[in-house]
Amino acid sequence: MMRDDTLKNSASNLPITQALQVQSGQLLPVITQALSERAYSKIVHQRISQQQIEKGAEQTQESHTQITKQRSKQGYYQGLTRARHLEYGSVMIKWELCATSDRLQSVSDLTHEISVLQALYTLQKTQVSSITPPLLAHHNVEIDTLGQSQQLTVLVMPHYKNGSLAKLLNHYLALTDNQKHNLIKESAHLVCNLHNAGWLHNDIKPSNILLSDNLMTHADSDCIVPDLLLTDFALAQRNDQPNAISFSGGTPAYLAPERWQGQRAMIQSDIYAFGIMMVEILIGKRPFNIDPQSQQPMTDWAIQHCQQPIPKLPLEYICYQSIVDNVLAKRVEKRYQSMEAVLGELEKL
Repeated sequence: MMRDDTLKNSASNLPITQALQVQSGQLLPVITQALSERAYSKIVHQRISQQQIEKGAEQTQESHTQITKQRSKQGYYQGLTRARHLEYGSVMIKWELCATSDRLQSVSDLTHEISVLQALYTLQKTQVSSITPPLLAHHNVEIDTLGQSQQLTVLVMPHYKNGSLAKLLNHYLALTDNQKHNLIKESAHLVCNLHNAGWLHNDIKPSNILLSDNLMTHADSDCIVPDLLLTDFALAQRNDQPNAISFSGGTPAYLAPERWQGQRAMIQSDIYAFGIMMVEILIGKRPFNIDPQSQQPMTDWAIQHCQQPIPKLPLEYICYQSIVDNVLAKRVEKRYQSMEAVLGELEKL
């Protein structure tokens, strides 16, 4: 399942975009009402997307910089909404809407994500550091809209005003070398903790790392970085159940060579994605890119990851080169075998 960073309309042609706008006019007031009845206020819908395929068919389609897995449904909607709650304060709400009859046939991405967050929350009670934002609430609501009964699944998390690591990297030039190093190290700790908890993320990237409101302080003033939290667990799976997700999934810009070759996800696949992100933090751009106007983007991405040599870092970051070479090794057996090994090398720096 390849992913759409922006959660916008997955279709790129104008008629479908216009159709989604019309449907949104019917959907969003009903969703607003359902949320209002559960004590949410100041509701602002930020994003909505639609996935649409023929029932019973299974296929993949490109969606901006990602591919979205299509379940055997006639169509379903996903959204991201900001709101306030008397008990929880400022929150972000992820929701998914699908026909009740379709929901009975498969587990939704959001239902899976809720179950992963619940499992991780139980584990985090015994740990000093957090891996994920707290799951404040989740709801399953049956509503009538678009002429049929629909199941609305809702996941509620705190809203973090600092945004994501991707947002921070938009101001890459303002980051000091010490801040970059600590962002890399804290990201490595985060992924390491997730693996030690028994889970693979399968979609490690800056937009899926949130900057909490807490600051991690170090001896140097320019080493202050926010505490980091992983989000978006729609593709997560237990690392002791390697065949739990058999489809090819993730974000093309961060997807390891073995995934392009049809192999299962593994710890080393997360390590590779971390390596792409590490380079991005250091130099402000990913090591592999394709022409945005490409007529065959998936083929181009596969060539980049599987065949293009690992780029050399600028001289000022040459001390990271051996780590980058090992996290981005094309062959799994030549890559670091654990995030502890990556952290060990980072600590030496």
